[in-house]
Amino acid sequence: MTGYGVAQRETDQYNITVEIKSLNSKSLDLSVRLPRFLADKEHEIRNYLTKLLVRGKVNVNVDFTRGKNVKSRNSINTELLEIYYQELEQAADRLGAGKSELFRLALQMPEVIQQGQAAEEEVEVISWEEIQILLDQAVTHFNTFRNDEGKALTAEIMAYIDRIRILLAEVDKQDPTRMEHIRNRLRTHLTDISASENFNENRFEQEMIYFIEKLDIAEEKVRLINHLHYFTETVYLPEPTGKKLAFISQEIGREINTIGSKANDAAIQRLVVEMKDELEKI
Repeated sequence: MTGYGVAQRETDQYNITVEIKSLNSKSLDLSVRLPRFLADKEHEIRNYLTKLLVRGKVNVNVDFTRGKNVKSRNSINTELLEIYYQELEQAADRLGAGKSELFRLALQMPEVIQQGQAAEEEVEVISWEEIQILLDQAVTHFNTFRNDEGKALTAEIMAYIDRIRILLAEVDKQDPTRMEHIRNRLRTHLTDISASENFNENRFEQEMIYFIEKLDIAEEKVRLINHLHYFTETVYLPEPTGKKLAFISQEIGREINTIGSKANDAAIQRLVVEMKDELEKI
């Protein structure tokens, strides 16, 4: 299940945004990206978020920009300026060009004028408490997003489970007809072989009972109903249930496959294919 949450604070001095995004993961895999002035807080932020988040491949990005009223300190890279000026001067000598504009041109060359950072005292107007508030807000929005997505996903999954129930009810409806067809085939077979000189009625009856029991799917139907009920109970539990639901899904699949292999009936096997198709969507 994915997740997204964002919180922002904007003042004349600064703009700061906390953004949390996640993808599915069995455990918590936390990646934190911070501005330089918060680098020493990374461990504390990680511990703080670990208490609030449970699982997922989570990316946390804290973005900081200065406000319009904060003045930055630019600096000149004099060493690079001299290199550019000398190269321009040499080119002017070779070409016989004028040199009056060389200094201005050198100043305009890449990375000569370097953008400065905000003064330290301006950055320090952001307190750790404010950062925590933004983290809390982002986590709240993140969890709300995941809860909403979880409700939608639950509704979708339960639609698949309900569809399996409907198909199972159709299997149950057709099963008596299937068993009657099997009995009729056995009676015909019995008539054909009873005239045989080596016919042993007691042994034949035992083999037929074993054969019928082998084709009986009553127990599988009951177990499948129970698994579907257990899945429904589990999906609505408040705690994380992904692993348990995966296990129950395996058990559901096992019963569906057994019904298909024992059914020996084209109509029921078609229903089994449909049930497997619904299960694969979960």
